[in-house]
Amino acid sequence: MKLLVINAGSSSLKYQLYDMTDESVLAKGLVERIGMDSSILNHKATGKEEVTEVSEILEHTTAIRKVLDKLTDKEHGVLNSVEEIQAVGHRVVHGGEAFKGSALVTGDVKSEIRRLFDLAPLHNPPAILGINAAEKNMPGVPQVVAFDTAFHQTMDEKVYLYPIPKVLYKKHRVRRYGAHGTSHDYVSKVAAKYLNRPLEDLKIITCHIGNGASLTAVKDGKSMDTSMGLTPLEGLMMGTRSGDLDPAVVTFVMNKEELSISEVNSMLNKHSGLLAISGSSSDMRDITDGMAEGEPNSTLAFEMYEYRLRKYIGSYAAAMNGVDVIVFTAGVGENSVVVREKVCENLTYLGVEIDPELNKVRSGDPRRISTPNSKVEVLVIPTNEELMIARDTYRIVQENN
Repeated sequence: MKLLVINAGSSSLKYQLYDMTDESVLAKGLVERIGMDSSILNHKATGKEEVTEVSEILEHTTAIRKVLDKLTDKEHGVLNSVEEIQAVGHRVVHGGEAFKGSALVTGDVKSEIRRLFDLAPLHNPPAILGINAAEKNMPGVPQVVAFDTAFHQTMDEKVYLYPIPKVLYKKHRVRRYGAHGTSHDYVSKVAAKYLNRPLEDLKIITCHIGNGASLTAVKDGKSMDTSMGLTPLEGLMMGTRSGDLDPAVVTFVMNKEELSISEVNSMLNKHSGLLAISGSSSDMRDITDGMAEGEPNSTLAFEMYEYRLRKYIGSYAAAMNGVDVIVFTAGVGENSVVVREKVCENLTYLGVEIDPELNKVRSGDPRRISTPNSKVEVLVIPTNEELMIARDTYRIVQENN
């Protein structure tokens, strides 16, 4: 079976085409600047040269049509016709309580995703655009949605509830949902396989740290706790998101600065985190470069980021009564030698000991960076959310045939 995995943003669309006989990637690409007359499509078929096309792409239906044109192009494509695509998988950030796993797209499923727009206003609306666009371009082809929140539906009530009037949960389902679940699920499974140990016997802390960042305590193969909450704003300090803060800060700042709800929401999501403290960048590469040059704001931003990350690792070790494995993944986790180094050198009380030379190695494969004497295995595992979505899509379509 050949299937297409789509991750739709408000002005972008990432895609990968899989052959599920061997889970190989036949082609992948990215459409950027959707809604403009200078949209960019970067397309790369395996074994062929990458191609870039600039054209007017005003909405997602046109974007997917352009993608399908490239996939069937005689020079740059890998398909003879669109009919070879037998299923489409979509990433959706928020599934609320309704979805404990991936689901076949129906009218009711789309309605539920729309109902959750308030909980993921930056992510769920574009996902619906991607689903509708795929339906228009490939009518009759089954589609599956994979939710970032689904993996965390195993959390206990004592973990996911907030200590606020319970009527808010009963009426509005205000609770912790988490995010990045597809990634946390994937890397925890890969970790167990890499170590040749049963997943059900391990206590794993997975650190998905990129521009957005979250940690998950994975016990017995299930999400026990996770750092993101009702929305992806809670938890770690991130590229442009504040993470945890005193809730009273919001009303205090709104009052003092006469900010609206949308303005304070924008401040916390788009103008906080590393960007706010450094005053210059949300990119960890820029922060670590600035720190190396002795720039004080970059140094402070890094130290705050590392401290909060380390503090969460410690809290999850306490929650699980121990930890066997710590996994670093996503853009910062996979690539920042200095973040991993600084975090781990302050976890010696857990028995963590990393090899500085192994930590410097760059590889696209899972690898161990801890020493043989370390009481905790420390791994770097490249995440692959698209493959997880492809696997779920394949399974669900097969089950419904």
